[in-house]
Amino acid sequence: MLDCAEGVQMALRKSRISFSHLQAVFLTHLHGDHVFGLIGMLSTFGLLGRIQELHIYGPKDLERVFQPQIDFFCADSPFKIILHEINAKKQEAIYEDRSVMVTSLPLSHRVPCCGYLFQEKPTARHIRRDMIDYYHIPTSQINNIKAGLDWTLEDGTVIANERLTTPPDPVRSYAYCTDTTYLPSLAEALHGVTCLYHEATFAQEHALLAKKTFHSTAKQAAQIARDAQVGKLILGHFSSRYKDESVLLKEAKEVFPNAVLAEDRLRIIL
Repeated sequence: MLDCAEGVQMALRKSRISFSHLQAVFLTHLHGDHVFGLIGMLSTFGLLGRIQELHIYGPKDLERVFQPQIDFFCADSPFKIILHEINAKKQEAIYEDRSVMVTSLPLSHRVPCCGYLFQEKPTARHIRRDMIDYYHIPTSQINNIKAGLDWTLEDGTVIANERLTTPPDPVRSYAYCTDTTYLPSLAEALHGVTCLYHEATFAQEHALLAKKTFHSTAKQAAQIARDAQVGKLILGHFSSRYKDESVLLKEAKEVFPNAVLAEDRLRIIL
């Protein structure tokens, strides 16, 4: 989960996402509109009998702000809550499991703030069943073939792995960048990302206000997407002054055509 605002429990229920599926929460910064739903969610998890530990990542002051609340409201929690305070000024790998690597991305806001880059780990090559059967390769060797090894016949002939397999699926990635002023240097860290979420609080006419409040415009978000050569851009974190957010989308599309507006329960197929 990325950030944990008020209403998060209703959002999970409406999206039919099981509370038990959540393994980690990544907080960008400690402003209320990004964290006010956390303690309530943790309390509910405990009431529902969750036993699997939950890891929470966030920048400076994460422990100072949340550990007392956890001690008070979740003292009898049946599951372990583990806080990980990260350096918001440094890009570094902070989480890893069997399928994904998560890297923090330094952002620039009024308080310590970081984005997150999720990178899928490469998968094994795909077996060509017809070739495996043709060369009578034993099942015990399938994993070696998938890992890229060639096969040697009894007469010494080497069958190249490329004849026995097809390439693995392309590695997918997703980056989440909010709240931040315009940072052209982000493009390097985001190069080639499959999908980028970038805040677009203001239209370009309010660029000075965006700079003053450490936010970005839709055009600036699109410039980051264009310079980083990402696959798709999702715009979000809109100022409430915009009753019609299509003006932000239009502005972004003029720079980066493959852009969409974030909305409740939006699903993107990567």
